[in-house]
Amino acid sequence: MSLEQLTRLPLLAGRLVRPRRRGHADPVLIGCGLICAGLLALALIGPVLTPYPLDQTDILNASQGPSAEHLLGTDSLGRDLLSRLLAGARPSITAPAVIVLASTTLGVIVAVFAAWRGGRVDRVISRMLDVMFTVPGLLVAVIAAAILGTGFWVPVAALTVTYMPYIARIVHSAAIRECRLPYVEACQLAGLSSWRICTRHILRNIAPLAVAQATLAFAWALMDFGAISFLGLGLQPPAAEWGSMVNEGRADLLTGAIWESMTAGVLIVLAAVSFNILGERLAARIGDGS
Repeated sequence: MSLEQLTRLPLLAGRLVRPRRRGHADPVLIGCGLICAGLLALALIGPVLTPYPLDQTDILNASQGPSAEHLLGTDSLGRDLLSRLLAGARPSITAPAVIVLASTTLGVIVAVFAAWRGGRVDRVISRMLDVMFTVPGLLVAVIAAAILGTGFWVPVAALTVTYMPYIARIVHSAAIRECRLPYVEACQLAGLSSWRICTRHILRNIAPLAVAQATLAFAWALMDFGAISFLGLGLQPPAAEWGSMVNEGRADLLTGAIWESMTAGVLIVLAAVSFNILGERLAARIGDGS
């Protein structure tokens, strides 16, 4: 085999290491994928679909159940719950998306850099990641919001920092295995730069694993951001967000007005479970090469 042919091995390395097998379609994977796609679409167009203005109050019809006029009922101020749920989909889905995108990008960069350099650099970075593992992400977000103020970006930035080591740890193991494959040495002998080997070949082969881990992290980020909003440290009223809606409807639970907390809570659980199952199925399919 010529040197030129060896340098083309990265494009086939994934197939050589993880042979693909034909199998039946996974209905659970497809179903969760459709739900996740629907939630992402809802985040994009949800505010456009609201049947009522977001902050239109009607005290005379406060805390009402579903009706022909208000399909999901009203909250304690008489605001239409369907409108607030649709509008709240954007920050509720956008926040974990930003967290996952930023933490995955940082985690992959750190993991590939550490695996490529190896030696002392790898050991130092690994120890730093171990230290970051010891700090709960939700606690960091709460402290950051208490110090820097509430809103959207403070908890997003805090959760991004705490999610990064989880992504980096998984990707780091795959990057080390990839760096030890024969094609990497062939690329070095061919005179390719470290940047080109890492970005064009190693990164391409570990990308499926990174995507699977990012999908899993999305479910965790959605729950954590919802918890921050539930505690009143995220988006502030009158902004609509699913976690804050669960908190706002909590006081009405004892009077039998369960619709605000229940509908927002069901959407959070549905989104978290769907993304979690999707991530697990993707990771399993990558692991067994199917």
